[in-house]
Amino acid sequence: MNNPFARIPEVQEFSLKSTDITNEQSLPSIHLSGIFGVPGGEDVSPELSWEGAPEGTKSFAVTVYDADAPTGSGFWHWAVVNIPANVTHLPRNAGTPDGANLPNGAYQLPNDARAARFIGAAPPAGHGAHRYYFVVHALDVEDIGVSAEATPAFLGFNMFGHTLGRAVIVAHAEVKE
Repeated sequence: MNNPFARIPEVQEFSLKSTDITNEQSLPSIHLSGIFGVPGGEDVSPELSWEGAPEGTKSFAVTVYDADAPTGSGFWHWAVVNIPANVTHLPRNAGTPDGANLPNGAYQLPNDARAARFIGAAPPAGHGAHRYYFVVHALDVEDIGVSAEATPAFLGFNMFGHTLGRAVIVAHAEVKE
């Protein structure tokens, strides 16, 4: 099984909670992708809140990744960078195209659909359940140094030596044929 953290150093874990999604449970339809034609999908990012980040945290990044997408490299659904260290919450629907609900200084990178916004879960019909990793990364820098046009994979490369901790919720989605 593709584990996005299998080949990178282990870091301190901290707590990630959500009023919208639950670890190891199915995503509600609001968090599925209407843009990609999933019935009931609305492409609304879930509320996320975290606590217990490691000492020395200077910023956060949030990523959402489908480890089971039939691409050979997974599929990045969302990436937000430069979230100030004093912010520990993103409201529901923070991932709108205009980013109006993001904290000052934070911005979204284009996902694998090349849209700088949250794209909901969209496993191909009949492909089985997919795992969606909702991750908050605690970083030791205020600015991770990636441009607003960078890919989430490039973000991951840049976070490699700057990640102090990680908080994860893995939720599931499946579209039946």
